[in-house]
Amino acid sequence: MMPNLPARPPARPPLRRPALALGTALLCALPAAPAAAIVSSSPMTGTPQFNGDIYASVYAGDTLYLGGDFTSVKVGATTYARGRLAAVDAATGALRPWNPGADGRVRALAATGGTLFVGGEFATLGGVARDGLARVDGGTGAVAPGFRPTVWGQPFALVAGWGKVYVGGTFTAINGATRTRLAALDPADGSVDATWKPTADASVYSLVLGDGRVYVGGDFHNLSGAGATARVAAVHAGSGAVDTGFRSTAKYVAYALALGPAGLYAAHGGPGGRIVGYTRAGVGRWTLTTDGNAQAVGVDDGVVYFGGHFDNVCRTSRVATAHGACLDGSVPRVKLGALSEGGTLSNWTAHGNGIVGVNTIATHAGLHRLAVGGAFTTINGAARKKFAQFP
Repeated sequence: MMPNLPARPPARPPLRRPALALGTALLCALPAAPAAAIVSSSPMTGTPQFNGDIYASVYAGDTLYLGGDFTSVKVGATTYARGRLAAVDAATGALRPWNPGADGRVRALAATGGTLFVGGEFATLGGVARDGLARVDGGTGAVAPGFRPTVWGQPFALVAGWGKVYVGGTFTAINGATRTRLAALDPADGSVDATWKPTADASVYSLVLGDGRVYVGGDFHNLSGAGATARVAAVHAGSGAVDTGFRSTAKYVAYALALGPAGLYAAHGGPGGRIVGYTRAGVGRWTLTTDGNAQAVGVDDGVVYFGGHFDNVCRTSRVATAHGACLDGSVPRVKLGALSEGGTLSNWTAHGNGIVGVNTIATHAGLHRLAVGGAFTTINGAARKKFAQFP
């Protein structure tokens, strides 16, 4: 779909940093919609500020869980120890006392039934040995004694459902069983599902469960050797067989996925970056191009929120090969943006800062909340160190 462009603003100075981009969507404001359709562009005040980057986020009931590289959290003038895991009130953003503590970076979170599954680069969690994967009580923070898989490599993505915990990453084995970057585990004891064993030929960065499928995003060229499975693909949630009803058309690494009523959405790298809306058959419906990697995506109430290390949305799909700069003009969207599920860019602006920008996005449909985490320190010029929540 070619963009319907607004009037071009005055020329902007050239980018000073490397970036990445390509694609085409409607670069104009969203049509009139009910006030509740999009969150406020002003983040909540009084929310915690973190001393390290955030890489993972997930809402579960009345709680938002966050994982990353941080070791402390500041609320007002008070600093609290938080070892790479923290929880905040989903409605108010207030810090919760929940504090299991990991000794290494947390990359992935999945929640189900009052339980939180944690993936990352840690060797201990809650003071007990855990090899990059753990199960934690969502209320008390207690580490489940029976769930202790051993991982050869790194987990980057988790999702729970269908009586399983699905794992994606760079690993080659779990519990001694060969599993090439994809696996399913028993949520109670962490044992490897003997029959669910698709393979990916390169890194898996994102997993989303829906439609009886596990949608998979990453830098791979194929899943289980099948054609039309590059970078974004689907496997059966029960059997692990490649779902041939979804045929990938993705050209660039997929860092994040989100599922909405109108289809699947992917945050892609580049050169430049892209947010792509796919049908449930894998056909690209529209593409929005940015001048840096798109790294996070979420959907709520008909709005697709996207984040990354970009500063602009490009007016066309043409970008510089070396650095991803927009070649035909741009619209400012610094680290965050929003568009309709149909691909129309919103005038919603909640500009972040820094180089890396936004790493993770979570949405809460019931409370109509948007949470973003990453390496930024401000939103719209106001201090929001690594984390912001929008009402």
